[in-house]
Amino acid sequence: MLTVDFDRLGLQPGERVLDMGCGAGRHAFEMYRRGADVIAFDQDADELSGVRELFVAMQEAGEVPDGAEADVKEGDALALPFADGEFDRVVAAEVLEHIPADLQAIDELVRVLRPGGTLAVTVPRWFPELVCWKLSDDYHNTPGGHIRIYSDKELIGKVTNAGLVFEGKDHAHGLHTPYWWLKCAVGVKNDDHPLVRAYHRLLVWDIMKRPRATRAAEAVLDPLVGKSMVLYFRKPDAG
Repeated sequence: MLTVDFDRLGLQPGERVLDMGCGAGRHAFEMYRRGADVIAFDQDADELSGVRELFVAMQEAGEVPDGAEADVKEGDALALPFADGEFDRVVAAEVLEHIPADLQAIDELVRVLRPGGTLAVTVPRWFPELVCWKLSDDYHNTPGGHIRIYSDKELIGKVTNAGLVFEGKDHAHGLHTPYWWLKCAVGVKNDDHPLVRAYHRLLVWDIMKRPRATRAAEAVLDPLVGKSMVLYFRKPDAG
């Protein structure tokens, strides 16, 4: 389930790309399939172990173009272990809302992006996220959980103040918003609730099959209640 549009990001085969806060690796895998030189970065060693294993499996299965490379790196988002301007493209998907020092993390994302390169940042969208917070304290009051709700104006301002140019905005996962509202209403850990189980089956079916009906539904729902906000930025050329 992808949140970032890599065509809009401008990703090309052979480019060096960073998936900062990669988690289970969903965006890193897609960039690898597209022939990029991928670094999947996270602070969770267990997650990175699984990502590395799947990178190897993808290569052995012939799912990636010749010459594409992928590796993992463990570390701190506030002190990325990479050189200035090292990456052509950077993705930070659903991570900034977890980081107390988000301005420092944004500065690091900007630092490692080359002049002319592009950045995609995704965070939970303000209204769907606000409803979740109102319905359930357990939704966000967990170790490592969400600590803030971004408006588009706030996050665009923070990134542009760090030196990037705003290129555009999108929303994604409109079908997922009612699911999370339902979970918050009945208890975020109550996965056995019949309505939660039924909706989860629908989402899994949609992810696996991508039927025309649900694609049409998301086209309507994404602009209205898309769970994620996706922002695209460009670093000005050195000249």
